[in-house]
Formats: sequence, structure tokens, C-alpha cells
Amino acid sequence: MSEVAGRMAIQAGAACLEKAHGGRGVLLGGVPGVAPGRVLVLGGGVVGLNAARMAAGLGADVTLLDTSLARLKDIDMVFGGRIKTLMSTVQNIEDGLREADLVIGAVLVPGATAPKLVRRAQLKLMKPGTVLVDVAIDQGGCFETSRPTTHQQPTFEVDGIVHYCVANMPGAVSRTATMALTNATLPFIRKLAALGTGPALAADPHLLAGLNVCAGQVTHAAVAHELGYDYVPAATAVEALLSR
Repeated sequence: MSEVAGRMAIQAGAACLEKAHGGRGVLLGGVPGVAPGRVLVLGGGVVGLNAARMAAGLGADVTLLDTSLARLKDIDMVFGGRIKTLMSTVQNIEDGLREADLVIGAVLVPGATAPKLVRRAQLKLMKPGTVLVDVAIDQGGCFETSRPTTHQQPTFEVDGIVHYCVANMPGAVSRTATMALTNATLPFIRKLAALGTGPALAADPHLLAGLNVCAGQVTHAAVAHELGYDYVPAATAVEALLSR
């Protein structure tokens, strides 16, 4: 779903940049004689990588920020320099906000609230009609001014900046999203059906890593922290389940 949302972020952001939708009236890919739009991607994970790929494919001028130098090196190698990479610092974010036409918030912390990377005071750095797409909105959003929206009313404006904050972006492309999710989950479903819940979790570390709650115990550290519950390691909870 992060792959779908990352790619959709550019598709949605490009539409929001149209003047009729409140944007700056910028074509991301530009045309001969006119510079392309500038895209700032905050986060180099699955969402950010897919957003950057789509934006670069459209011919946009793309800059991606991340806190991991190793990740930035990998992205630079993959794209052969077609995407500019920078360390994620307050100064680099603010410099990027001044130049960007489209900003993608792609910082996701599994199970935890997303960090706020852009504060309301920083919106004044941006050009009127700039578009913010907050892909992290289902985890609180990474822009201070974000609030969840729907596919029916996807955008709102704060201080002249267009915000797109749909909490279930893949729902707009339900056929593609369903097929992608099924491709990823079906092997695990088959294993659960063949072995049973406890044995399947004990046998497959990837399945175990996805466990959030087991027999009334919260087995994901970030979820437990956010909700104020005691954390029990997944392997411990499954072992207790199997011993019953």
C-alpha cells in the first residue's frame, strides 16, 4: 500500500497544482522552453522512493530528503543522479520549501505518530498555490497543519497552501490496490490456513514481525507506547499461546 500511495501522491499532487484546483498552475513535466515543476520529497522509504520515481518519470525536478546517508546513497545509485538527494535537516527542508511547487510528506514510523517536519510558521516560506500531499496523515501527518480529508473533498487551504490529506489514498484505485495487497498477503494467509495461527507465527519470522496484538497483549513496541499499554515481545506472547 505504501507503493500505491507513493505513486498516487504525485498523481494527486499534479492535479492539485492545476489552477482550477487552487494550485499554482504548474505542469510538473514542463514543456520545451519552460522549466519543469519542482518536487520536494520528505522521506526516502517505500512511499518516498515511489513518489520520487513517479515525479522523475514525469520530468519534474525532484529533490529527496532523508536522515539516512546509506539510504540516500542507494537512491542516488538507482536513479543515476536524476534525483537530487539531501540530508534531512531543518535548513534543507526550509530551503526546499522555498523552491518547491509540490511537497510530498512521506515520513512514516511504523505503529507510531509521524514526526511534524513542517510547522505552520514555515508555510510563509512557500509560494502561494504550492501543494502539500501528506501521505502520513493516517498516522497523524507530518505537516502541522494537516487534517484528514476524504476522496470526495480531498483538499483544503491554509495560508494560501493547498493541502491534500486523504487518509486512504489507495482506496481511489481500489482495483490496483486490492490486487497488489492480495499478491503480498496471500502467501501468509495460506501459511496461516495450513499450520494454524500459533504454529505459523512461530515458524515464520516475517509473519511474527507483523503481529500487533496476541491474546490480549500488545506485541508491537511502538503501538504499546502510543496507546499506553505494556509491551510484550511477539515471540513471548506466541510461546505462551502455544503452551496453552
